[in-house]
Amino acid sequence: MDYCFPGISSCRSCHLIIGGDFTQETEVAVPTLTLNNGVEMPALGLGVFQTPPEVTTEAVQQALAQGYRHIDTAASYGNEREVGEAIRRSGVARDQIFIETKIWISDYGYDETLHGFDKSVRKLGVEQLDLLLLHQPLPTAFERTLRAYRALETLLGDGRVRAIGISNFMPEHLERFLPEVTVVPAVNQIEVHPYFQQKALQQAHARHGILTQAWSPIGGITFYRGSGRSTLEDPILLDIARAHGKSTAQVMLRWHLQEGRSVIPKSIKKERIAENFDVFDFTLSAEEVAAVDALDTGMRGGPEPDSVTIEAYGRAIPEA
Repeated sequence: MDYCFPGISSCRSCHLIIGGDFTQETEVAVPTLTLNNGVEMPALGLGVFQTPPEVTTEAVQQALAQGYRHIDTAASYGNEREVGEAIRRSGVARDQIFIETKIWISDYGYDETLHGFDKSVRKLGVEQLDLLLLHQPLPTAFERTLRAYRALETLLGDGRVRAIGISNFMPEHLERFLPEVTVVPAVNQIEVHPYFQQKALQQAHARHGILTQAWSPIGGITFYRGSGRSTLEDPILLDIARAHGKSTAQVMLRWHLQEGRSVIPKSIKKERIAENFDVFDFTLSAEEVAAVDALDTGMRGGPEPDSVTIEAYGRAIPEA
């Protein structure tokens, strides 16, 4: 049975292997989102931010065995090589896996970004990327950002990447950026969870045909500012979760999917990886979606994008 979501273009059925020994087979509908250039991307993926290299390969293998077909990494995460190793070990055909990575600010600039791409594909062990993003807007060196994006446009035109995009660009960055580029970004990956929804930015995405991709989709970043608030323990989310026999994390992922966002939850635990994928067999009511929408505090958990500068965050990305 297919479970399709508003904002999601289609669903593909795949054989999903479940359980510790990966011997039980069942059929699950995997939703896909169509990007503004026609490329289809699985709506749910595994993120590997802050996943140590020594456990990345196992976590990605677990995810691919569970049925995930979208992996999000970045040059600055230091685990692209391990992601590539997991993909090779998985036995899943390369053309069935959507690989997404990001260029770090230290490699911004036209030639520098082309070289950054070369470093990433060499570590991942692939020739083509499905989605390549600029990791930050870098407003203090915006000309470098524009040159970096023009390199992405070249890679797209050459067929070395299938889609290109950005990450952590705010409305004021988009206003400055979009008039200067030829290709409208397919994706902007930003912090979105029930406590920080960035609704004005999402509306700007919709006007320009940019897909919102949520990092920290279940609000793990909410402890960043020391508030002590946890989305996982929110009473409204707990009530909704009990009503569906699901966890609060599953409710949040389902909320994102029903509102048409891409999500890339991170975990290194086999049980959590499986739990985060088990969100295709229930539907939130309109009232439940509205209740989650009402939880927005407007408080960012991660760093302010304007605070990310070469001076503060620049570091060399290794060649290998």
